[in-house]
Amino acid sequence: MAHPFAPVGMIGILALTGGAASAQTPPTPTELAAYRGLHAVAAKGSVEGIGHLRQQGDDPNARDSNGRTPLHVAVFQGHGMAARVLIAAGADPALLDNQRYDAVTIAAVQDDVPTLKALLAAGASAKLVTSVYDGTALIAAAHLGHDSIVRELIRAGAPLDHINNLGWTALIEAVILGDGGSRHTETVRALVEAGANPKIPDRNGVAPLQHAEARGYTSIASILSQADR
Repeated sequence: MAHPFAPVGMIGILALTGGAASAQTPPTPTELAAYRGLHAVAAKGSVEGIGHLRQQGDDPNARDSNGRTPLHVAVFQGHGMAARVLIAAGADPALLDNQRYDAVTIAAVQDDVPTLKALLAAGASAKLVTSVYDGTALIAAAHLGHDSIVRELIRAGAPLDHINNLGWTALIEAVILGDGGSRHTETVRALVEAGANPKIPDRNGVAPLQHAEARGYTSIASILSQADR
């Protein structure tokens, strides 16, 4: 049952679609088979192939029909080392695909900690505003309860209290779009320990603690209650 304070229609839509996560569009098998050049070697994670094609002058920021660069493709396929090599070879990690996702948010949604670490080590930013929701990688990860990703993004300086165009922070999404389980609980804990503001409410004036209490998420409510003192 939807929370009585929540925007029921929007939560219903997000629950059915998977929210921001569902808007990501990884390459299909047909697209992967049709790729040529840097897109093809990135899809395979071939570091040697990337170096060879860059020497030949291939554009590291070329786009496919969905606006994906070779870097996007490497991240979708979980090739962290290839992603690092692409960035070193001139790939821009701030570029967004047609759904407005950058490489960091793609890795965050996929719960791919090694690839995320590779991107951040290569200079990718955890601070970009991405997606049709004007959110961040941190909000997307919090929504999904990807607690290890959340901690990595926090360490990388992700904005803790960014409010997306739905009026929600990472804390709010971790509660109202989460399941109240261990990973969403640890997500909330990580955000609170890092200094996320538990008093920022949604557009209806409902704070994360109220949402947690209404859903019976006792562990999350306890964390938020202590932070709210």
